[in-house]
Amino acid sequence: MKKIKTLKKNYEFENVLKKGKFYIGKQITIYITNNKKEVNQIGIAISKKTCHAVKRNWIKRKIRENYRLIQKKLKKGYNIVFIWNKKVPIEQTDFHIIEKDMQKIFQKAGLL
Repeated sequence: MKKIKTLKKNYEFENVLKKGKFYIGKQITIYITNNKKEVNQIGIAISKKTCHAVKRNWIKRKIRENYRLIQKKLKKGYNIVFIWNKKVPIEQTDFHIIEKDMQKIFQKAGLL
């Protein structure tokens, strides 16, 4: 199983957030830019004000798993940042809603 390439540095996130196009779903917002490489790189951002660390990591795992399931269908060469909508209560976090959000957003962006 291949490991998912991730954005790690603050300037990488800032670059995507400033220059990227954004698409809004029910639970996540996705920012997308070109990276001129043969792979997609992802980053996940969840505000500390949303919840404590255990819940944030739980949400990140759900986002990462949904991305892993859909990544083979996506076009290559993009930086993608997922941002959690902090207005959504943590209790309403659902794997399938995140999956539908990603499908809709990636189709709208033309990456599927």
